Amino acid sequence: MPDETPLYSLLLPGTHDTMAFYGWIISQCQSIETPLEVQLRNGIRVLDIRLAVIEGRLIAYHGIYPERAPFQTILSTVYTFLTSPTSCRETIIMSVKQEDYATTPPPVFSRLVREEFIEGLGGLHMLYLENRIPRLGEVRGKVILMSRFGGNGAEWENGLEGLGIHPTTWPDSEKDGFTWECKNVHVRTHDWYAIPSFLYIPEKVSLATEFLLPPPNDALRPTLSIVYTSAASFPLAAPKTVAQGFGWPKWGLGVEGVNSRVGKWLLDALSGSIDGENDRDIYVDEKRESVQINEPRLRGWVLADFYDRPEHSLVDLLVECNFRGRKTGEEGWQSNA
Repeated sequence: MPDETPLYSLLLPGTHDTMAFYGWIISQCQSIETPLEVQLRNGIRVLDIRLAVIEGRLIAYHGIYPERAPFQTILSTVYTFLTSPTSCRETIIMSVKQEDYATTPPPVFSRLVREEFIEGLGGLHMLYLENRIPRLGEVRGKVILMSRFGGNGAEWENGLEGLGIHPTTWPDSEKDGFTWECKNVHVRTHDWYAIPSFLYIPEKVSLATEFLLPPPNDALRPTLSIVYTSAASFPLAAPKTVAQGFGWPKWGLGVEGVNSRVGKWLLDALSGSIDGENDRDIYVDEKRESVQINEPRLRGWVLADFYDRPEHSLVDLLVECNFRGRKTGEEGWQSNA
């Protein structure tokens, strides 16, 4: 990918509740067979790290359920990936969210996050901490922090401008999504997770995938879409049930999950059968006769539960979308890319 490509114009695979490997029906969101290092090798580039303070240290948590991994272990794994000769030009977006508001004052949590970043391998030098969406060349080998914590930012140098990408709003389970601004980038976010039951899976998929299409009249402003395909409610829509479905839906016995449905939607888009595509001139011979082809223009950061089911296909399809719908001279795209 060209260094001039802004990160809002990429389609990046991510994991919702990246470290939630335990908690069975209620809290587990990722397969125990896909620890963080495997996720990174599989192409996951957006991490959703949720933490709580236990005995003065930060530990991965999902809601009220401990996920065992210390924050230092997470940072060590990320540092190893970003300093490996084969992946040192990659970049990772790390959303950090506080899970223990009821027991830990936000300023204490914010201070501990900073201290543990300093203590970890790579220190603060590993982080991109500006409150804007960078271009890829600015952040190769770095972690872009997205802070879903921090209060007024008093615990950090440069305050709220030194906390990385800092959302100005995040309403709980807003069905139709919500928007906020990050400097000159308009951010659209879909995080409707509290669906009433598995019967709402089709509606969840329809709303989520709509955010990956270009917004109306988007030529006037840069736009980033952040999309969570995850959803859950107890007892009729556990995270695994929503992500993977159950039964034999091909035979009309069971329910097809979100991941399979999103995968099919992406296949339709890549085959040119979904609105929101770009026309592109391609010259086919020395007479420079041109033909029109349609290519999808799908962009955003997509965070999924149990991303590896079915068979890693979701990540592969999301990555493929980065090379479709590109036009020379737009979004940092170069003719020799």
